[in-house]
Amino acid sequence: AMASGKESSGLDNLAFNVINDQPRGKEKKTSGSSCVAEEDRNKPTYCVTDVPPWYLCIFLAIQHYLTAFGGIISIPLILAEGLCLQHDSLTQSLLINTIFFVSGLCTLLQVTFGVRLPILQGGTFALLTPAMAMLSMPEWKCPAWTQNASLVNTSSPVFIEVWQTRMRTLQGSIMVASLLQILVGFSGLIGFLMRFIGPLTIAPTVSLIGLSLYDSAGVKLGSHWGISAMTTVLIILFSQYLRLIPIPVPAYSKYAFMIHLLLYFVILLGIVVSWLVCYLLTIYDVLPSDPAQYGHLARTDVKGNVVNEAPWFTFPYPGQWGMPTVSLAGVFGIMAGIICSMAESVGDYHACAKLSGAPPPPKHAISRGIGVEGLGCLLAGAFGTGNGTTSFSENVAALGITKVGSRMVILLSGVIMLLMGMLGKIGAIFATIPTPVLGGMFLIMFGVITAAGISNLQSTDMNSSRNIFVFGFSMFSALVIPNWIMKNPDFFKTGVKEVDQVINILLTTHMFVGGFLGFFLDNTVPGTKRERGLLAWDKVHVEDSCSTLGTEEVYDLPFGITSRLSTQSWVRYVPFCPRKGHRTQDGSEDNNVLQGRGSEQLPNGTGIISEFKL
Repeated sequence: AMASGKESSGLDNLAFNVINDQPRGKEKKTSGSSCVAEEDRNKPTYCVTDVPPWYLCIFLAIQHYLTAFGGIISIPLILAEGLCLQHDSLTQSLLINTIFFVSGLCTLLQVTFGVRLPILQGGTFALLTPAMAMLSMPEWKCPAWTQNASLVNTSSPVFIEVWQTRMRTLQGSIMVASLLQILVGFSGLIGFLMRFIGPLTIAPTVSLIGLSLYDSAGVKLGSHWGISAMTTVLIILFSQYLRLIPIPVPAYSKYAFMIHLLLYFVILLGIVVSWLVCYLLTIYDVLPSDPAQYGHLARTDVKGNVVNEAPWFTFPYPGQWGMPTVSLAGVFGIMAGIICSMAESVGDYHACAKLSGAPPPPKHAISRGIGVEGLGCLLAGAFGTGNGTTSFSENVAALGITKVGSRMVILLSGVIMLLMGMLGKIGAIFATIPTPVLGGMFLIMFGVITAAGISNLQSTDMNSSRNIFVFGFSMFSALVIPNWIMKNPDFFKTGVKEVDQVINILLTTHMFVGGFLGFFLDNTVPGTKRERGLLAWDKVHVEDSCSTLGTEEVYDLPFGITSRLSTQSWVRYVPFCPRKGHRTQDGSEDNNVLQGRGSEQLPNGTGIISEFKL
C-alpha cells in the first residue's frame, strides 16, 4: 500500500519527518529527483534511475537488509533440522553466511542485468517446503543419535558425512531444477504460462507454504512457552501498535529527523529484547541447566562457544560441501516450488515498477528477470545454501512506504549482504538465537505467509460457489493427502524406486498438492475471467501503464549493451533482449490486449491480486 503524506524531499515521507521547516523551493532543488509531482502524493520521491544523497542511500540500504533479515535467517535455521544439524551451531552459522552472501550476489545480478528494478533477492520458502519433504523420506531421515546433543561430535568424519551427504543431494536437485526456470525465463515462455496461473492457483500454493511449517514452529514454541509468547507479543507490539511512533534522531547538520525506526526493525527488536531476557535468566540461573528439563533450550549458553570458534572472515564458494549429487525425486519437488516462485515474481515486478515510478515491465525485462532468478537458484545450489533465491515482496512494500524507488539503494543493500556473508562472527551470532525466540518469530512469520496467500483471492468473486469449491477443496485436500501419505509411506509401490520417491515427495508436499488441484480445477471448471479474478489483474497492468512516467529505457541493459545489440538483426529473435524502435508498438499492443480483456467489471468495481514473496 502506498503511504500518503507531505512529500517535499527525499527525507520527507512516512519513514522520515523533518523537525525544522525548510523552504519548499530549496527542498525541491536539493532533492535531486526528476519525478516528484507536488499534486500527486503517490509518486515516488526518487525514481528508479535517481540517486539519493549518500547518507540516505546508506540508511535505506541497511533498512532493506533488515527488512529481509527475518525471512533469510529463518531458512537455514529450519533447514538445519532436516540436515541433522540441530546440535552443530558452527555449521548453521556457515549456512547463514552463505545464504546472505548468495542473496547479495543475486541482488546485484538482478538489478544490473535482470529486470533492472529496485527489487531485493533472497531465500525462498517455496523451495524450503519440498526440500523438507525430501529430507523427511525414510532414506534421508536423520539417524537417532544425531538428535542427542551428548552423542554428537561435530568434528567427527561420520557426522560430517551424514549432513554433507544430504546437503550435496539437495544442492544437485536445486541446480537441476533451476534449469527449468532459466529455460522458461530466457526463452520467453513465462508469458505463455501466466495465462493459466491465476489467484485460485497462487492462493492455496502460498498459503500452504505457511501452514505446512506449523510443526517446526510448534516444536520451537514448546521449548519454552513463556519466552516464545514474549517474543510474539513484542513483535506484535512493535509491528502493529507502535510502528508509526517517530523517534528523534540528531543529524550532522542543523536539522534533526523523526525516523520511524519501529517500522523496519520490528523483527530485529523483538529478537534482541527476548534474547537479552534469556541472557539475564541464564546468568542468574533462573533457567534450568539440565538438558532434560523443560526450558533448557531458552538458555543462551546452550550452543557453546560458537561465536568464539567462528572465524572473523569466511568466504563462501561453490562446492564448499563437496561435489553435488542429484535425486530425481528431489528435482521434481523443487520444480514445483520454482513454478510457484516464478508466478509470484511476475506480480512482484509489476508492483515494484508501479511503486518506483517506472513504466510496466516489458516482456523482455520480465523474461530476463525470471531467467536471472533461475541463475540465482543455480548459484545458490552451487554455493550450498540448501535453498534458492527469489524476489522479496517485503522489500517491494518498503518502496511504497519510503517513496524511494532508486535501484542504487538496492545495489548498495546487495553489497551489504555480500559483506555480512563474509563476516563469520555475524553468522555465528545469528546461529545462537535461543530456540523459543525463534519459535515466537516463526509464529508471526508463518501466519503472515498464510494470510498473504489467502489475500490473493481479493480480486476473485468469492460469492461464487465455483471459487469457494476450488479453493476449499484444494486447501483441505492438501492438508489431508500429505498427512496420510506420511503415515503410510509404503502405500505406493510401483517396483521402481525412483518413481516411488518422486510420487512420495510430490504427494507429501502440501504446496504441490494444493497448487496442482487449484490449477487443474481453475482451468477446467467453467467460469468467467471476471469470476476467476483474471480481469482485475489485467486491469491493474493497464492502470500502471497510464499512471507512470518515463520510457522503457530504464529496462535497457547497462554499459551500452542495448545500443550495441540494436544494430544486430538477430536480436529480434531473442526474447530477453530489449529492441529499440519496437517499444512503443509492443507496449501499445499489450495494452490493447489488456483493455480488450477488461470489458467486464468486478462486482466491487475494481480489484488487485496482492503478490507476496516469501
